[in-house]
Amino acid sequence: MRPQSCLRAWVCTGIVAVPFAFVPTAFSQEPRKTVSSFAPVDIKEDFATIRSRMEAAKSQVMERQENLLKERYDLSNRPAQGVTMSRGKPIQEGVRARLPEGMTWAKLAAMSPEEIREKDLFPAGFLPLPHPNHPEGGMVFPKFHIDEIKRQEDRDLTRFDLDFDLPDHFLPEFPAPIYLTTRPDLGDVSQGKQVTIENFYELFNGILNPKQLDGLRLLLTQFPQQQFNATEDRRSVKPSRGVACLDCHANGHTNGATHLVGDIRPQEFRRRIDTPSLRGVNIQRLFGSQRALRTVEDFTEFEQRAAYFDGDPVIATKKGMNILERGSQIHAMAEFQELLDFPPAPKLNAFGKLDPRKASEAELRGQELFFGKAQCATCHPAPYYTDGQMHTLHADRFYKPRMINGHMASMEGPTKTFPLRGIKDSPPYFHDGRLLTLDDTVEFFNLILELKLSEAEKSDLVAFLRAL
Repeated sequence: MRPQSCLRAWVCTGIVAVPFAFVPTAFSQEPRKTVSSFAPVDIKEDFATIRSRMEAAKSQVMERQENLLKERYDLSNRPAQGVTMSRGKPIQEGVRARLPEGMTWAKLAAMSPEEIREKDLFPAGFLPLPHPNHPEGGMVFPKFHIDEIKRQEDRDLTRFDLDFDLPDHFLPEFPAPIYLTTRPDLGDVSQGKQVTIENFYELFNGILNPKQLDGLRLLLTQFPQQQFNATEDRRSVKPSRGVACLDCHANGHTNGATHLVGDIRPQEFRRRIDTPSLRGVNIQRLFGSQRALRTVEDFTEFEQRAAYFDGDPVIATKKGMNILERGSQIHAMAEFQELLDFPPAPKLNAFGKLDPRKASEAELRGQELFFGKAQCATCHPAPYYTDGQMHTLHADRFYKPRMINGHMASMEGPTKTFPLRGIKDSPPYFHDGRLLTLDDTVEFFNLILELKLSEAEKSDLVAFLRAL
């Protein structure tokens, strides 16, 4: 038989002619779905169509997220007695994550990770928290920040497609106090105001040197960003000047604003990120969501070039990438950030531990647990309560992978050890804000680290954390 006849015979009998990579219909598979690392640049819809479509879907999007939060958490406003954030905002108390029906925290902690996983008993409030609209993503600001920026600057950070999701009483106080490493004698230098481009000079002239003052100006200057820009695929009604660094890191702290990390693909695997505080950035040397940046200068430059645009410099070119000059502008911005101090902790001594003459018995017992049975100090040593490293908690061994409102909850990998100094000022907790209170945080770590703490021990540990 001639070669052509052989090939014809192979095809007719359903045998694959491997050298020609020909696959007969009977053996063919569905074409592999193509997933791109890049966002679409050439948008085929005009702005009016995009806005109309997304505004129509907004109520359904937010209802889905609100239902998720209500199913996961007790969202009531229950302030703790006798303890507040640095400027007086009440701290929420109690474990807010809901348990499966018929379960208690003690019973759950007595079970093995494998048993919890197989019986699907891991509390929903301990699972990764999706973005308010995870398939869309992007920066979302609490309404109190939107209102203040609009009042001062007539700049609107409202998105027409979605709103912020967590209730205000679970967020940091606003405006947040500002403490400087260079002028601890002044205490809070914010004067109770939200610092913006409108008032920074009057607040800081005479306190900062000219370089630091210009760095602050740049941190308050708006630059184009993925959702806030002048293109047809923005998410603001009007063409926008953009956002400023201190729109999320409000007053050098945080207002709880959220978005998605820019360095993970595809979209459903990207993680929600709760804006971390810039307080104490001078003692940190790992930056960016994957901690690939080693200085705050690197971080400041990266934010403007890529993080503002979901890690996609291609679309940044279209929307308005801002290239800052490293030797002066970025250095000045970084120098101001390095001045931001932790809030005062009057019960701590020079070594960052409790002064027995000032601390309560519960706080002292909590400190002993922190450095002992609870093993917190393994990753959070004094005096700043961070080791500056990355750690993998393996929380995924307690649950099976699942899709949650567009986010794939599965293995999460290593996360950064954030400083615990001033932690009571920085709710919600964990990298995505899934833990609403310090009580939730202690309960979460008690479970996933299998610590077997008693109820009294957990209460003492919370008391110690509030004193840091």
